[in-house]
Amino acid sequence: MLNALLDLLTVALHTAVLYLFLILALSLLGHRQLSDLGLTELVILMLLGSSVETAMVAGNTSLPAGIVSAATLLLSNRALSLLIRRWDWLQGVLIGRPVPLVYNGRFLVSGIRETGLSEDDVRQGMRERGYDDLDQVRLAVLEIDGGISVVPRKPPSA
Repeated sequence: MLNALLDLLTVALHTAVLYLFLILALSLLGHRQLSDLGLTELVILMLLGSSVETAMVAGNTSLPAGIVSAATLLLSNRALSLLIRRWDWLQGVLIGRPVPLVYNGRFLVSGIRETGLSEDDVRQGMRERGYDDLDQVRLAVLEIDGGISVVPRKPPSA
């Protein structure tokens, strides 16, 4: 009985450590267009899930190990959400902050470089919102959710 409990505690510990590792690693890799996952990003996410599964459950594929692992993930996510609400700086590190990409019709190269986007990516985001020329844009921002918001100099003509 004690060995079974220790096995489940090991599952919980492994799961929590891997959760934190993945949150930190994915956050440090940058905040690209999260709302539009490309094929490579989707494949990476699928492979990450598969690659950490065995380590999370410490080789224990029993139902209790799966339940403990899932519960640990849910509780870890809730705890992280509470910490992010309490400390604003943690949101900036893990979730990100809005990053200006265009100001008064000019690309902000530092913002584009910081986000890992290209000027073509920003132009595409502008076109998706009805702006085909930089001169039409007062401000374009990469939002936390990965979308690009555009504030026009003048409303687009209908």
